[in-house]
Amino acid sequence: MRLNSLFALAAAGVVALAAPLATSMPAMAHTKVVASSPAQGATVAKPRQVRLTFSEALLPPTVATSIVMTAMPGVKNHGEMVIRNFTSSWSESNKTLTLSLRQPLRAGSYDVRWQAAGADGHRMKGAVSFTVS
Repeated sequence: MRLNSLFALAAAGVVALAAPLATSMPAMAHTKVVASSPAQGATVAKPRQVRLTFSEALLPPTVATSIVMTAMPGVKNHGEMVIRNFTSSWSESNKTLTLSLRQPLRAGSYDVRWQAAGADGHRMKGAVSFTVS
């Protein structure tokens, strides 16, 4: 019986010490795109820019983006084609990334793929898909 009492007392002590730590830690939300232009699933006419706005400030050196043409009208079994004719710039808050194209995108389906780390250092990735008419 005495061993059970010591165990219960030790468990209560651990809970008492851990409770303040658990409630004072910030929530670790993961980075995601909260807005984009073109919007997810949109059909647009020859954009010259793509903008991604993230849920938190990112660490620009950790960000990798690519624009990938995934389908072309009239071409069956079109392989993926990486588009390289763009430059990247960040908003002051490091939440919005603008990809400026040297030439407008041609008709087809596109993915803008991204990888990034937020303030917590956790790497996330995702994509925004749209069609150019």
